Amino acid sequence: MPTPASATTETPGDSTYRGAVKQLLRERLLDAAREQLRGRAWTQVTMAEIAASAGVSRQTLYNEFGNREELGQALVIREGSRFMDAVERAIGEHADDPLAALTAALERFLTIATTDPFVRLLLDDDGTGGLLPLVTTQSRPLLDWASKRVAGTIHVHWSGAVPADVQVLADTLVRLAISHVTAPRHRPTQTAAIITQLLAPSIERMLDGAEMASPS
Repeated sequence: MPTPASATTETPGDSTYRGAVKQLLRERLLDAAREQLRGRAWTQVTMAEIAASAGVSRQTLYNEFGNREELGQALVIREGSRFMDAVERAIGEHADDPLAALTAALERFLTIATTDPFVRLLLDDDGTGGLLPLVTTQSRPLLDWASKRVAGTIHVHWSGAVPADVQVLADTLVRLAISHVTAPRHRPTQTAAIITQLLAPSIERMLDGAEMASPS
């Protein structure tokens, strides 16, 4: 006998609920991973310990992230979201002045990075802790994610700029910002001004004629 349609048809509410449950699980696992890093290197933390801390099976953890590298990347990106939120706010606060906006965004990013406990954990890694490569030699997923967010924010505020140029600018800004976090030479304010001044001619040329969004 055919199964009644009402028993097999998925409603939008069902999909939304399952998505919310999956996101809650993901956050729970990332919280557990972050907790296990208190006073320990990433290489000392096992997937079994993270799963136990989250109250799930090790298979559930692997089903969600695949392997340790994917989990580590997800953790770095999740922690990096706080930085990107601050960057997007800084750009929005100076939407009528692109150079000021990017300077403020860089300064805010670098300032937060100097005091953030998770960043300190990454930077205190001597290369044996296991997380530092995720922002250096194995940083492609992080760079791609951050660049897309920065490019999206630029598009919102300065429509009319050529998308390919915006993506190049976003990628350049992200790479420079991360390099200055991992090996700082000046204070955040000075570093942000130096980077913006260096890129100013290209930024102005790229945004020439682009429509400026009015600050909300």
